[in-house]
Amino acid sequence: MTRAVSWFFSLLTLATFGLLIAIFAWQSGPVWRAEGTAYLTGAKWFFRQHDFGARPMIYGSLAVSVIALALAAPVGFGAAIFTAEYLPRRPRIAVKVLIELLAGVPSVVYGLLGILLLRDWIYTLFARFDPLSGDTLLTAGVLLAVMVLPTIVTFSDDALRTVPAAQRRAARSLGLTRAETILTIALPQAARGLGAALLLAFGRALGETIAVFLVVGRRDNFAPANWLAPRALLEAGQTITSKLGSSETNIAYGDPRHWAAITGLALVLLAITGGVTVLGTIFGRKADA
Repeated sequence: MTRAVSWFFSLLTLATFGLLIAIFAWQSGPVWRAEGTAYLTGAKWFFRQHDFGARPMIYGSLAVSVIALALAAPVGFGAAIFTAEYLPRRPRIAVKVLIELLAGVPSVVYGLLGILLLRDWIYTLFARFDPLSGDTLLTAGVLLAVMVLPTIVTFSDDALRTVPAAQRRAARSLGLTRAETILTIALPQAARGLGAALLLAFGRALGETIAVFLVVGRRDNFAPANWLAPRALLEAGQTITSKLGSSETNIAYGDPRHWAAITGLALVLLAITGGVTVLGTIFGRKADA
């Protein structure tokens, strides 16, 4: 009975996900027929002229997510190593509970803290580069780094704890220090789990809406020629989620072509985040994870 119920709800979840993809694909059909691949590669978005290019939003989403991972990964891995390898059991549980509580803080609270503290700090720190304001892609990336940190710490800690304690004891008995044991025994065996933690955090960063919406600047049509240019990160930008969370979604509903462009963004976001999440889950369930 339990197995049948589990299969039912699993299939129901898959069916719901497939239905969402089908609805977004159907609703976005007009823009795909009109723009073709230029919808993904175009750099201009002027909805009154029915000119739709998603590249600026795709760039913004990838930029802030990569910044978040680059900042959060070293801190998250370090914290996970500390909790899994150095803390006794009871303090470890207490620290994990506190870290997981951070994941439960509403994103709008993080966004308000970003408005009050982070954007002024970013503007002051990089004032010599003359940014127009503190609402930048970098600000959104730093804020996302704080938000995805609990995901990285939690999953990395779980991955490290799956390494058998007997292997650690065997390594110590051979004369390895604790640090050497971590570097040569624990980390290599937990590598897949650590990679899965990064992928799941990346999916979380891509899908975040409210906090990014409040600090990214929401500037349309910003897509630098060189995506790796650091200076571009000090400009206001737009992500897929900040576009979907804006008032333009309500404006678009009365125009079939405009609405198709908005649902096309939703389809692109669903495909990217769903793919990253599934890949992270599969990656973390390998035999040596």
